[in-house]
Amino acid sequence: MPYLATACLALIIGWVTLSPLSEPMQQLASVPLGAQSAPRLDKLVHLLAFAALAGPLAWRYPRLWWVVALAALAYGGLIEIVQPHVGRSMELADLLANGTGAFIGAPIAARIGRLRQMRSGV
Repeated sequence: MPYLATACLALIIGWVTLSPLSEPMQQLASVPLGAQSAPRLDKLVHLLAFAALAGPLAWRYPRLWWVVALAALAYGGLIEIVQPHVGRSMELADLLANGTGAFIGAPIAARIGRLRQMRSGV
């Protein structure tokens, strides 16, 4: 089940981040950083998405949480590399938010996974 959840999350993240922006979203994306909270909200969404992406496999394999987090970061990097080819922009800030999310979500999920293993005697 963790593999299916991770695959579904990866597909959803890929679809959302590699789809061309609609006109309203393009206007929102071009708002200067200090003018509105939308850019900060965007980074929070990246952080949460990659924390969720890293969660299922880190929960299942708690000792390998760092491998899961690195894989999620690599996926985020691949997305950022591909984005300019689909009419989106590559942003280092997005990659940093992706990595932060992965390296926050994976150890939290791993901790929960360890507790589950201790309680079930696995």
